[in-house]
Amino acid sequence: MTEDDVNTPDDQTAGLSEELREHEVRTALLDLLAEVGTVTATEAASRLGYSSGLCSFHLRQLARHGYIEEAPHNGGRARPWRLKQHAPAADGPMEQQFGDLARGLEDESWQRWLIQRDEAPSEWRHDEAFSAVAYLTPEEMSRVADVIRRALAPYEDREQRPLARPDGARPVALITRLFPLLPHTADGADQD
Repeated sequence: MTEDDVNTPDDQTAGLSEELREHEVRTALLDLLAEVGTVTATEAASRLGYSSGLCSFHLRQLARHGYIEEAPHNGGRARPWRLKQHAPAADGPMEQQFGDLARGLEDESWQRWLIQRDEAPSEWRHDEAFSAVAYLTPEEMSRVADVIRRALAPYEDREQRPLARPDGARPVALITRLFPLLPHTADGADQD
């Protein structure tokens, strides 16, 4: 990576105009944020092996395009970033792109776990993956999602407050996807 790579405007690096181009540093930063929650440019540089200036530049680009945002912090020079927190009811092209990106990162992280789990400490070599099908109304589906969010609420502050993390705590991916199952028939009729 050269100085020119950092200083070249994004719209000159590929054929698309307003969309953020895929870039190995940005992809690595998004993957890191999905893994650890929040990160500063200096922390990202240390973890990823890039310069802090390069990480800072790409973090700002991701923020400018709505993928990440500055995380709450207590002032100072350190500027932590996190994946953009979207309102649950938000719809639109940016939210859909973010959702697609997040699902891709989730799938990639899952595949990496499957490949590398034997390298994890023995107490971390298991997972709690499960799935279920339930017959719900749209309102019930929303209530189930709310229950899951409330169950996770006591652990949310650990992202910004590392001292609140108990010994042995690690970032754990918590992925929940609630969606209606569509029929498989060509005419759209339900088959029970």
